[in-house]
Amino acid sequence: MCELLILCGLPFQKKKLSDEVNYSRTVSKSIAQLGYLMRVPSSQVRIQICKCIVSFYNVEPPKKPLSGYQLTSANYKIQMAELGGLAETLVLSLALVENQLPEKLWVLKALQYLSSSGVNCKLMLKAQAASRLCVHLNDADPSGQLVFRSSEILWKLLENTSKEEVVNQLSSLECVHALKEVFVHLFMNSFRNYDRQLRNDLLVIATLVAENLAAPMIESGFTKQLIVLATFSEVKIPNPLVKGLKLTYSYEDFELKKLLFNVIGVLSKDPCAVQLLSENDVMPALLYYVKPNQKPGFHDWSAAQYEELQLHAIAILASVAPLLLDKYLSCQANTLLLVFLEWCIGQGNSFHGTGGRGSKLAQMRYSLRVLRSVVSLCDDAVNLNLCDQGAISQLLDILKYAANKSKEKEDAILLEIQADILFILSTLCENDLHRKELFGYEGVDILILFMQMDPNKLFSGLGHSRLLLSALDCLWSCVIGCYIAEDSFLEKQGIFLLLDLLALKQKNLCNIILGILVEFCDNPKTTSHISTWRGEKDQTAANLLIQLWRQEELELGVRRDQYGRIVDMKRPIVSSLQKEQEVIPMPANCPSFAIIEISENIRAKLYLLLCKLGFENLPGLSAKDFVTLAIIRRYLDFKIGEVWIELCAEIKEEFRPVTSDEEALKVISEVTEDVGGMVVALQTEMLESQQYQELREEEKAYTKIHTIHKQREMVNKSWENFLTRTSNYEALKKAKRLQEKSIEASRSKSKSQNVAVHSTDIKGLGTTIGSGHLVTVESTPSQLVGGPLADTDLAVRKLSVHGGALKKIKRVKMLDSFKKNSISVK
Repeated sequence: MCELLILCGLPFQKKKLSDEVNYSRTVSKSIAQLGYLMRVPSSQVRIQICKCIVSFYNVEPPKKPLSGYQLTSANYKIQMAELGGLAETLVLSLALVENQLPEKLWVLKALQYLSSSGVNCKLMLKAQAASRLCVHLNDADPSGQLVFRSSEILWKLLENTSKEEVVNQLSSLECVHALKEVFVHLFMNSFRNYDRQLRNDLLVIATLVAENLAAPMIESGFTKQLIVLATFSEVKIPNPLVKGLKLTYSYEDFELKKLLFNVIGVLSKDPCAVQLLSENDVMPALLYYVKPNQKPGFHDWSAAQYEELQLHAIAILASVAPLLLDKYLSCQANTLLLVFLEWCIGQGNSFHGTGGRGSKLAQMRYSLRVLRSVVSLCDDAVNLNLCDQGAISQLLDILKYAANKSKEKEDAILLEIQADILFILSTLCENDLHRKELFGYEGVDILILFMQMDPNKLFSGLGHSRLLLSALDCLWSCVIGCYIAEDSFLEKQGIFLLLDLLALKQKNLCNIILGILVEFCDNPKTTSHISTWRGEKDQTAANLLIQLWRQEELELGVRRDQYGRIVDMKRPIVSSLQKEQEVIPMPANCPSFAIIEISENIRAKLYLLLCKLGFENLPGLSAKDFVTLAIIRRYLDFKIGEVWIELCAEIKEEFRPVTSDEEALKVISEVTEDVGGMVVALQTEMLESQQYQELREEEKAYTKIHTIHKQREMVNKSWENFLTRTSNYEALKKAKRLQEKSIEASRSKSKSQNVAVHSTDIKGLGTTIGSGHLVTVESTPSQLVGGPLADTDLAVRKLSVHGGALKKIKRVKMLDSFKKNSISVK
């Protein structure tokens, strides 16, 4: 049998290329028989079967195959083993070799090779390989191969199959107990790097099991032992387990320390483990690292190792501190953290902290996370302790420090630090006037700086959006309600900045900004700032609010016609989602869907803001805006009508009301419908007025155009007549006769005696236009008449024309009235 098994370990030979496919079913079944042969009660046969399986992976092929044959591909046998389900059968055979260590080790070696394939890992998991291996981890084995090979297989199962399913198999009490025993044994007796590495691997597996809250970690005592081992080097615990125990400063022990800190973070998620964390001084052990490394020496952790452990400890502290508030206060953790943050502002080295090289930003980041997690519980004792130690002013200093750093180079770490500080300040100052006063002018200046952020940065992905939201939340919590801070914010044009952000129409910003503006309107100075604001293209605040209303109704699916008028008179502002809701009778203390809907959109805030501004004399509104404004003005009436409609539907669903109640409900429902009709009539009147106004303006525009065209026609006709008179002598004479006739007709018919009659005609004048005080004459060009003009001063000289050129004649005295006029000659 053993000789046959040796032959089975050799590569197969084939005549044709298609033999591998044609004989795959037969070969897979044959290889599967190797697993069934494990039932043979012979140690020699079982070991040879395992050797045969191992040879699938590392056998050397013969140098020369038989004549006429070819060797199968190198992975052919491995594929056939997967197809035949050999791995599953071999896992089941572990039950046959429980008490035979050599055979068990060979089976584990074969499974170790088989587990390199994802298909085999799934087959092994189906046969409960994880639990079968883990239960026997603590079996006697002088060679140490049992733990090594079993842990290697468990790692492959975790990598190649469902981690949750593997953890579920390892979560039995027997498995957890065996895992605990072997880990503690290796922890206490690891002297070689190999043993320490194996110990760390088992700790990782134990950590994964601890993540499953259903695992009996506490019942088995494993939780307590892990906590003790994680903290014994920082605090002195009277436990025999760690008596005389000391970690070395090797790399493996350094990794162990980080893994133990990680286990504490995992265990803190189990509410049942909180008591054990408190009893075993986890808080003092973690707070031990909230300080700079004072003595980095040869026989201690290096500066880089200490800093990495420090960051791990502070990160775990953020998870543990909210669970152990009593211990947190008794250890004066707030004081330690504030002192540590003060140290973080100074310069230093940070080797492993992301974003902290050349500074202590990594320590600052994790320390602020601790404060954020503790402050978010809103515990009065913790928050009061923080404020009494000057945390608000110190946090503002750190915020300015981080903001200045961001100006040099922005990164996600600095933005996260600033957002965390703003959140802490918001929580501390909320509902406390004295703390808001401490926030005061200095805090307002920083908030103004954040709200002046470039809007394009909101989409950078670094965290600017979160930072801006944190700043707005801080504004709401730290400024509103304190008149000193509010007036400072108004003086620095903060309302204008809020409206600029609102004009971006970002969905995640609109709700909180509108809430802030509504709260700010309790200050009587606010409405004037809102009314004064102007956006792009001279947009007013009222126009912006109405645009947001229309955008919100479009997203909610509210029915409106093409002009923005109400369509449904009974339920004018109902959304499409509300229409789909069925009537469900609810207790009186439960809000209906119409009430819940108010908090789920921004319409109520827009209504309140416009109420503060007033619905009359709002500048910068179009007719469409006025149509929408008519709906907004009646928002409260419409919302009350919705509630009554829901109430009627619920009453009719539960029972039939009496006649008087039914009539009252009918009248109430008609009131809402009447209000809707009134609004529609008002909207129609506005639209008709706007249409009439547009027609009037259109008529005026057409009249102006017509007048301009008529004037142009008259000018053109006058010019044509002028050209005709100058080019046709007969036309000139005719025009002259008409001129004389017109002059004669204009004279008075009654002739008075002793009245001098002056002739209106100038002798020798050949023009058909009336003479005036100023006449401009264009002379014939000099190149045609033979010389320059002799003189052009006709106001004081009398000129005659001789030979086509002007000549000087003797000066004559003119009348004073004539001297006052002038004749320009070009």
